[in-house]
Amino acid sequence: MKQFFKFMFASMAGFVLAMILFFIISLIILSAAVSSMSSETKIVIKKNSVLELRLDKAIEERTSNNPFDDFNFGELSSNKNLGLNDILKNIKKAEKDENIKGILLNLTSVSAGGATIEEIRNALVDFKSSKKFIYAYGEELSQGAYYLASVADKIYLHPEGGIDFKGLRAELMFFKGTLEKLEVEPQVIRHGKFKSAVEPFINDKMSPENKEQIRTLIQSFWNNYLVNVSEQRKKSIEKLQIAADEFSARDAEGAIAAGLADSLAYFDQVQEVISTISGTGPDEKVKFITLNKYDKVYVKGMTELSTDKIALIYASGDIVSGQGSDDQIGSDKMAETIRKARLDDKIKAIVLRVNSPGGSAMASDVIWREVLLAKKKKPVVVSMGDYAASGGYYISCAADSIVAQPNTLTGSIGVFGLLINAQKLFNNKLGITFDTVKTGRYADIGTISRRLSNDERDLIQMQVEKIYSTFIKHVAEGRNMTTEYVDSIGQGRIWSGNDALRLGLVDAIGGIDEAIAIASRMAKLEKYRVIQLPEQKELFEKILEDLNAEANVYFTKRELGDQYKYYEKLKGMIQNNGIQARIPFEMEIY
Repeated sequence: MKQFFKFMFASMAGFVLAMILFFIISLIILSAAVSSMSSETKIVIKKNSVLELRLDKAIEERTSNNPFDDFNFGELSSNKNLGLNDILKNIKKAEKDENIKGILLNLTSVSAGGATIEEIRNALVDFKSSKKFIYAYGEELSQGAYYLASVADKIYLHPEGGIDFKGLRAELMFFKGTLEKLEVEPQVIRHGKFKSAVEPFINDKMSPENKEQIRTLIQSFWNNYLVNVSEQRKKSIEKLQIAADEFSARDAEGAIAAGLADSLAYFDQVQEVISTISGTGPDEKVKFITLNKYDKVYVKGMTELSTDKIALIYASGDIVSGQGSDDQIGSDKMAETIRKARLDDKIKAIVLRVNSPGGSAMASDVIWREVLLAKKKKPVVVSMGDYAASGGYYISCAADSIVAQPNTLTGSIGVFGLLINAQKLFNNKLGITFDTVKTGRYADIGTISRRLSNDERDLIQMQVEKIYSTFIKHVAEGRNMTTEYVDSIGQGRIWSGNDALRLGLVDAIGGIDEAIAIASRMAKLEKYRVIQLPEQKELFEKILEDLNAEANVYFTKRELGDQYKYYEKLKGMIQNNGIQARIPFEMEIY
């Protein structure tokens, strides 16, 4: 009995000690995060400063107020990663700031989708109207980084560097052979000859229809890229295409010869040039200010005072039923957000920012209904990001007006269902068998332990056809088209923003600012404030809720590195339920 109490008290002491340690560590992390944030609120901008843009971290639609999203557990510090909304805000702010003499784009690669890069690039083009300088520097420039750098007055390249200027490609991975080796049978029910989301599971290469749509898509993206680079660099599209075909900019000398860069220089030499042009003294260091620090600088005249509001509602991620997570569009949460904006009399218009490859057809319909109801009471404009396809287009089609970027991936009006028959895998590979008792004919429909019967397949096909019919009806009504026409451009086909404009799927080419301007004109507003929704949780509530979860994410990201995104996608695929309206792949163009 003495041993029992000895071990019991030892266990209790260990538990209490562990809890105390956890509490202390949590307090340290919390205080470090808060002090890191508060220290950035005292930034004062100096005269002749230069805003330095490094965009090497993943660019989300919206800056998170959660310090653990970018918390360094090794250094116990938080380095906030600005979202697209704040990057655009700060570029616009720098344009009006008398203390900012110009911008240095210090680039290597840009971790963002094509439409996001387009939005930042357009903001930089607008910045140039202030007659302030933009210089760009890079050691090795990816095509996305070069697309941004091409707006600069001068592009400096490291003498041993190069530019990855070679054109675009789309490369898909297929799992048919793997599934055959495992004796796993994918069972596909779909509508749309272009609905290629399931092709990786049933083919070993692209179908002719899929290859056609992807070729058309990336050619449209590339054409837009060449036109804009040509305009800023004053080089013909033909010469740019030759440079890409010959890959002549792969080294520094070739980049200069092709006219893609202006000078070869080390970073200290670039600093000397900027020191002169910014008005800094010859013996003084250039007053660079990072984007993160500049975010805390107040510039007079940037905030509009008005009781009238435009609600900018962010719908980013996979579309799922329920509340969803921070990186998903939960149908309940999104519907509630749109509903509140509809019922708020101070909100005169709504801009729905959609960046989604789609997801649950049912969840998409729930959100679509709220968009439709909001449209009956006040103007609703959709601004499309990198993706607004399938379910992402479903929730957009009821809006009064739709704005997309030239390289937004949109359309994909189609529906599919995918079920797995793993009977042979279990039987032949693992020696596992199943036996079933049921009280209804279709009680075990969709089980992985056997193939679908013909009757079951017909039932699911009927459901897919019904959802597709509803989808094209919603699009036809929202876009003032016939269902026959929508069907002809639908069938699951994906389109670029430029092609979508030509086909009538969108109304204008532009970004968030253009969508807000359209909404303000529709609402007949001269003065207004833009508020961002859904409201983010209060800092301490978020910290306490996510402390453990964010730590897990941090260490998982640290282990997987760049491969973390594939882990996230795989996890999402496993969690998919019901009939899906989503695009076939995630594309990183540049």
